[in-house]
Amino acid sequence: MWGSGRERYLAPLQANDALGARERIEKMIHKLRGHVNVSEYAMTVTRPTWTRTLKMKVWDDRTDSRVFVRILEPAKEAGTSFLRISYNLWNYLPSVEKVMKIPPSMMLQPWMGSDFTNDDLVKESSYIDDYTHEITGHETVDGQPVLKIELTPKPNAPVVWGKVIYWVREKDDIPVRQHFIDEKRKLIKDLKFLDIKKMDGVLLPTRWEMIPVLKEGSKTVLELGAIDFDPSPPVPDSVFTEKNLRP
Repeated sequence: MWGSGRERYLAPLQANDALGARERIEKMIHKLRGHVNVSEYAMTVTRPTWTRTLKMKVWDDRTDSRVFVRILEPAKEAGTSFLRISYNLWNYLPSVEKVMKIPPSMMLQPWMGSDFTNDDLVKESSYIDDYTHEITGHETVDGQPVLKIELTPKPNAPVVWGKVIYWVREKDDIPVRQHFIDEKRKLIKDLKFLDIKKMDGVLLPTRWEMIPVLKEGSKTVLELGAIDFDPSPPVPDSVFTEKNLRP
C-alpha cells in the first residue's frame, strides 16, 4: 500500500515509547494547527469522471476547540460557511439562506462533496481524549525514521473509527501518514501528508491527500496556500458565532 517509500527497520521499542505516545500525538496536532491561526486552502476533489476545486479561508482557534470556514470559490459555493465549537458543527447555505446544525447522524457524510467528512472537521481533538495511544513500531518513510502510533477508542467513546494509525517522524513529530480503520478492522481511508516545508516560520505538511481505498479513481487533495500563526489584529470571538455564518 505504501509503495517503495516505506521500509521497516528492526529497532527495538524503547521502554518509554508507549508512555510518550499521547505526548507525540499532542505535539503533532499542535504542529499542524498551532494555537490560533488564519489560513487559506485549495481543495481539489477528483472522481472518475470529473474534478472540481474549491478555495476557502479558515479561522482556527485550537485553544478553545473552535474553527470557522468560509468558501470563497467557485461562485456557486461562495459564502457557504461552517462553524465548529467543540463537537458541534453548524453550516450556512447561501442558496437557502439558512443556518443548520449538523446532527450526529450526518457526521460521516462527505464534507463539501469531498473525501473528508463532517466528522473529520470536528473530531481532531478527540484523538487525544477519546483514544488510548501506543507506539507499536519503528519504520522509515522516504528515508525518514518514523514511529507507528496506534489509537484505540476508549470504552463508550463517541467515535466512529475502530482504530486510527499515525506514522509520525521521530525527529519533529510531523505526520506522514494516517489510516482510518473501521470496527471490522478494514482500512477505509488513507491520508498522506506531503510537501513538508516552512510556512510562516513553521515546518509542516502543505499538501494532504485523502484516498478512499474502496473507491477507485477518487481522492481529495487539500493544499495550504498561506497561514498566519500570529494574526494581527487577533482573531475576535465574534468570528466563532452563528451570526458570522451569514456573510
